[in-house]
Amino acid sequence: MRRSRKGLAACVLAANMPDIDVFFGWSPWAPLAMHRGFTHGLVGGVLLMPPLLAALLWLFDRWQAKRGKVFARGPRMHFGWLVTLCYLGALTHPLLDLQNVYAVQLFSPMSGAWFHTDGLFIIDPWVWIVLGLGIWRRRRSGSAVPAIAALLVVLAYIAANIGIARLAYEAPGVRADRIFAGPEPLAFWRREVIWREGGMIGKGRYDLLRKADALISREPLRPDNMADPLVRRAAAANLEVARFLAWSNLPMAGIERRGCTARVTFRDARFEGPRFENSFSASAEVPTDGPGCAGR
Repeated sequence: MRRSRKGLAACVLAANMPDIDVFFGWSPWAPLAMHRGFTHGLVGGVLLMPPLLAALLWLFDRWQAKRGKVFARGPRMHFGWLVTLCYLGALTHPLLDLQNVYAVQLFSPMSGAWFHTDGLFIIDPWVWIVLGLGIWRRRRSGSAVPAIAALLVVLAYIAANIGIARLAYEAPGVRADRIFAGPEPLAFWRREVIWREGGMIGKGRYDLLRKADALISREPLRPDNMADPLVRRAAAANLEVARFLAWSNLPMAGIERRGCTARVTFRDARFEGPRFENSFSASAEVPTDGPGCAGR
């Protein structure tokens, strides 16, 4: 970057810095152990971490200079611009993560509430294509106009997708406790709508081009089983389950009884099916009541 030495490193590292939480799953402090929690929030990821990164880059630059490193080309070190670039880079990460169904805890650690706009698929190909074309055209023309135009197109695309998500939220015609409308990878006008209402999980398909005000198909409602006494007991059985439930937005439970015990498997309704068979779940075994069983 032309504003300060280490400017490019500041942007790249700051943009990826919030995902440092994957190394702190062991932390006894729940907001830090939570993926997309404290490090993705406005306090940790946006307010506190960028100046720390800028300070580390500045110290690294000073260390290089003391060891005789000669910076023959490029801009001089400017700490103010370094901090600014770190803030800009860090801001992009939670803002982009906010756009998909995985959601972020924007106000962690003050609040564990999850926020999402459902504006983008987790890796949206249209964003990559448009930005890639903008950079390519900028390099060929030597003008910043194509890159700026590409960025504006992407912002308009995200805004339009958020609007589609709002239409999809209304399509089931229910008073949902929680609702998600995840876009498909290429056909962004189609959505998988998943919601919870009164302890029941609903799923349906939405297609803006076929029917703008209703779902084109829906599955039968299923109980989430979260009020079952065995499930409530299992919810407090171990730390793995507790952390999963703190993360899950649409928890549901399956119960498998085996004699005097029951294995309760918790999943999230957003992530079901063969692709997620061995992920996005947590289990616990609890004793059951019945003839010959002690229970508790």
